[in-house]
Amino acid sequence: MSSTDEISSMFDSESQKLENFLSKISDKMEISEIVETYYQVMNVTSMISMLKQQLDPKTHKNLLTQIDKTEQVILGKFNTDTHPKILENLSNSIQEMTKILQSSPGEKTKEQIENESQMFEELRKKMSTKEFVEQYDKGLA
Repeated sequence: MSSTDEISSMFDSESQKLENFLSKISDKMEISEIVETYYQVMNVTSMISMLKQQLDPKTHKNLLTQIDKTEQVILGKFNTDTHPKILENLSNSIQEMTKILQSSPGEKTKEQIENESQMFEELRKKMSTKEFVEQYDKGLA
């Protein structure tokens, strides 16, 4: 197997992983799924950038065509549609959780305190993930 075949195979595998992640996107994604999706997008984007610089357009026409198609999926489907939805869902979820946590004054039972503690931890995770997603957003600008 030539190095071009290996590169093509690796790119194909990573592109398939990306397509798989994008096909599973929903409004109810877990934080780990969001992070994995962004890492995969960034991984494939880095591969695209590197390969475009290294591949000869005449010799590697098929691979460059595949790279262009994958790049269009990222630019079109992910950057313009999916990414803003994920950011909006995180923002809305953070707002809802903040309102709930702010609206529970007075004496609390041990169970309520434990539930609030879990909500605070979940809120912290969502806020951290939102920061991560916003960093991706800054890279687009």
